[in-house]
Amino acid sequence: MALALSLGRRGQGLCWPNPAVGCVLVQGDRIVGRGWTQPGGRPHAETMALAQAGAQASGATAYVTLEPCAHQGQTPPCAQALIDAGIARVVAAIEDSDPRVSGQGFERLRRAEVEVKAGVLADQAARDHAGFFLKTEQGRPLVTLKLAASFDGRIATSSGHSQWITGPEARRAVHAMRARHDAVMVGAGTARADDPSLTVRDLGVAQQPVRVVISRHLDLPLLSQLARSAKDVPLWLCHGAGADVERLKAWEGLGARLLPCAVRGMQLDAGDILQQLGKAGLTRVFCEGGGALAASLLALDLVDELIGFTAGLGIGAEGLPMIGALGLTRLEQAPRFQLIETRQVGPDVEHRWTRSLQ
Repeated sequence: MALALSLGRRGQGLCWPNPAVGCVLVQGDRIVGRGWTQPGGRPHAETMALAQAGAQASGATAYVTLEPCAHQGQTPPCAQALIDAGIARVVAAIEDSDPRVSGQGFERLRRAEVEVKAGVLADQAARDHAGFFLKTEQGRPLVTLKLAASFDGRIATSSGHSQWITGPEARRAVHAMRARHDAVMVGAGTARADDPSLTVRDLGVAQQPVRVVISRHLDLPLLSQLARSAKDVPLWLCHGAGADVERLKAWEGLGARLLPCAVRGMQLDAGDILQQLGKAGLTRVFCEGGGALAASLLALDLVDELIGFTAGLGIGAEGLPMIGALGLTRLEQAPRFQLIETRQVGPDVEHRWTRSLQ
């Protein structure tokens, strides 16, 4: 199952809106087939593993990280494919919460007299599939918030200068993180200040994540890197109903996809933004700031994973804080996360935090 989980992670960022599933087929003490959900969501992991195993699948045990699907979509149900191939036993990590499956895959297997065991490495599978489960159950993708700051918590000087607080090793690590998510998201302030491309570079990836920019008024430069590359790499712009019509037309002409979102106070509603992204199929979003967007997500308890990079320099109180105002008066109101990993990355420190999936 650990191998199946590691195979499944190969599909993260590539197979949305489908879950990134891994499958291993074992005959006796030999692995006869391996598979993971392919880019675009098809073929499914089980289909790939069965094709590799061929006739050796008959009588084998299938280790799969998510309950095999039971519904007819663009491909036949994986549960039926396992039955037709003569699989004798299915060991699954976790049940699928999609109402089209939700126990029905297991039931179909049992009716065909296939032995079923579920719950193996379920906690790890729950984390690996958390984005898919969140989209299915709450209508929104998983959100990873990444923040890079000086040791006194600043992301830029008072003039806005921020390149580069962290070293090249940390920046390369961030590119690898982008590649494991369906989309990279920033606020309009970051897009204007940094003129980012938001692509994965120097890692040889075949498929770029969607670039998502949050801009209520669409007041983004039309000669930016994002604008110049909108026809080549997907660019989605979340905006308010009052955005200028001419700007809407201009961005559509450049190739951007426009997502109208509700307004909350003076900003776009972070909750509705994620609902719109979920409707569009995204399961995993990598948010790279800035401070106002980070604060809006944290204030509504919409951050599932927190990744920080801390550099060994001090900028001072006049620098820009990594998180905008939250309006808290007591510590118990502050969102808290559980530390899961700390490591040195070049001259910087990376720390990863998560909240309970309960």
